[in-house]
Amino acid sequence: MQYFDEPTIVVFSGGQDSTTCLVWALKRFKKLYIMTFNYHQRHSIEIEMAKKIVNILKSEDRKKYLNWLKDDKIEEHKIVEINVLSNLLKTAMIQESEIIYDEETGLPTTFVPGRNILFLTIAAAYAYQKKIRHIVIGVCQTDYSGYPDCRDSTIKALQATIKLGMDYDVIIHTPLMWRSKAETIKLMQKLGGLELYKYTHTCYRGERPACGECFACELRLKGFEEVGIKDPLEYKNQK
Repeated sequence: MQYFDEPTIVVFSGGQDSTTCLVWALKRFKKLYIMTFNYHQRHSIEIEMAKKIVNILKSEDRKKYLNWLKDDKIEEHKIVEINVLSNLLKTAMIQESEIIYDEETGLPTTFVPGRNILFLTIAAAYAYQKKIRHIVIGVCQTDYSGYPDCRDSTIKALQATIKLGMDYDVIIHTPLMWRSKAETIKLMQKLGGLELYKYTHTCYRGERPACGECFACELRLKGFEEVGIKDPLEYKNQK
């Protein structure tokens, strides 16, 4: 395992994947600066879950969830307000509209064009100001909803663009890029943080307990089924 005696910025939604990446980063970096984006998402409950998880990891209770985490390594947790996406775009991730696959694009109606590109650009600008070289984000090309801004080629191109545009040697880490949901769960199991999943939010409908029926819930439940363990998250319905 490579350890960096440096800080990192973690793009943290409060979801299953980003929580796995947060724990992964706690193992590998000296200090963490966490950024959660409020873009008026339909499932805004994830922001509250992000706050809860961060508060747990900053408290003495963190040892109950990660027995190896002795010190508070979280330097700050910023909630970044972004109005532009909700003002400009119509998507089921923001508005109360049907979650289906668009026949024209082949993408789910939850796709928010440019979202991860915008998040990483903002994170990189903050990294530049703080003289932080590393950014961690939980995008994945293996088990995902088909979002083009989650692909490895997108992230590599964006990293190259940021390096040129800011003249700054930033490194974007994507520890889940080639992992299925089952493999992500196994990684969290290895890190000893599975119980933190009970506070994560995945449901696209923004329901808590989770609906158990939307694309995101189905993908998550499928991963737990493949691993053969029970998801600690509570659901209204499970197929």
